[in-house]
Amino acid sequence: QVQLLESGGGLVQAGGSLRLSCAVSGRAISNFHLGWFRRAPGKERELVARIGKSGTFTTYADSVKGRFTISRDSVTNTIYLQINSLKPEDTAVYYCAASPVGLTIEVPYWGQGTQVTVSS
Repeated sequence: QVQLLESGGGLVQAGGSLRLSCAVSGRAISNFHLGWFRRAPGKERELVARIGKSGTFTTYADSVKGRFTISRDSVTNTIYLQINSLKPEDTAVYYCAASPVGLTIEVPYWGQGTQVTVSS
């Protein structure tokens, strides 16, 4: 059984940084397309960053380009999201996700979510 467990959220001031982690168990992360979604209050869920199965191809939402960096560690089976230059509009619950076929096709595995709150 594949399980994802996030950590690293919190309350930070605008301009600060956070690193979110997502520990994956049950299967090697090299089998998955991996990514981070977020859902802000009153808004639809947004895919903010993803990394392909090879671990070398990454894409980002325009709203986070240059500030967010997704990475993975195949030894520890962990996904990371480094968030810099935080803005109040980054406030959301962040979810890590894994899919064998693509994050825009089907996402069978989700973390429980971690809250990020950015104060102005």
